[in-house]
Amino acid sequence: MKIIKYLFFLILIAIIAGAIYIATKDGNYQVEDSINIAAPTSVVYNEVNDFRNWENWGPWMDDADDLILDYGSKTSGEGGSYSWKSEDMGDGNIITTKAIPNNSIEQELNFKSTYGESTSDVYWKFEDAEDGTLVTWGIKGSQSFMEKLGFAFKDESFSNMLKPMLAEGLDKLKKVTEDKMNAYSINVDGITQHGGGFYMYTTTASKVSQVRVKMPQMFTDVSLYMKQNNITESGNPFVLYNQWDKQNNSAIYSVGIFTPSLVITPAESSILNGMLPVQKVIKTTLKGDYKYMQRAWDKAYQYISDNNLQPSEDQAVFEVYKVSAAQTQNPSLWITEIYIPLIQPEVEILN
Repeated sequence: MKIIKYLFFLILIAIIAGAIYIATKDGNYQVEDSINIAAPTSVVYNEVNDFRNWENWGPWMDDADDLILDYGSKTSGEGGSYSWKSEDMGDGNIITTKAIPNNSIEQELNFKSTYGESTSDVYWKFEDAEDGTLVTWGIKGSQSFMEKLGFAFKDESFSNMLKPMLAEGLDKLKKVTEDKMNAYSINVDGITQHGGGFYMYTTTASKVSQVRVKMPQMFTDVSLYMKQNNITESGNPFVLYNQWDKQNNSAIYSVGIFTPSLVITPAESSILNGMLPVQKVIKTTLKGDYKYMQRAWDKAYQYISDNNLQPSEDQAVFEVYKVSAAQTQNPSLWITEIYIPLIQPEVEILN
């Protein structure tokens, strides 16, 4: 009996010693990873800021077949949240506690597993980089006694388990964000009538390759002139292509902003006034980056050829910027309307 008692006490002492060792073992952890994404900071921030987007790149989304998501009444910004239930992965929820637009996000992650309940701090940082945005995703906290006990018998630490998960999530975030940035659509809307109108404009000539580079400053000059002279802007900004010689890499073009009525400018002014006539046109709409503009123009002219229509040589073709880079940094949201004036269209006008 004494031997049994001694064995019992030895086992008890070992258990107590083990418990003390586990309890005093450092359970603090902090893991983070970073990646460069070829997208503006605001675009990446907005992708992360809304929890509904996490379904597309969250690294744990494919880890459980029984994952059930439940979104809160608010899914973005401070107070945004969502929760999940899964027998395979465990239950949990995450809530955004602080969000500084285009800069950083702080979140609280609560998780229920076989080891009990735990709380971790999740953080995001967004920094401008030469080729886009440097995104940092991190998680920190302290393991409970049961978590430390569980991982004491595993081959890898809790931090080592989290590291590849963050890396996988960032890789997916990069692909999803860049794919969204490159999304575009082109639609030939057909023959319609453009209402024309008075406008203020400035004209220049440059190499074809420099057109997109020069246009923003030209629009700024026209808009500033109109503001300084209390001239009301009406409608969307546009560019008229007075001459386009791709073979010789030269173009003459005017950028303009519509105004409700005719405005007389001084003779020495570089900002002039004009009037776009009411005219029958082929309208084509591009939704997406300007790098797809040539494809949109090609599709418009292909439509003209397929339908035996005749473009006018007397009126300049033009682009109207319904949603531009000045309004959003996400090129997939830019909307540009292309108009090609016609000579006596032979098909019915679309409404």
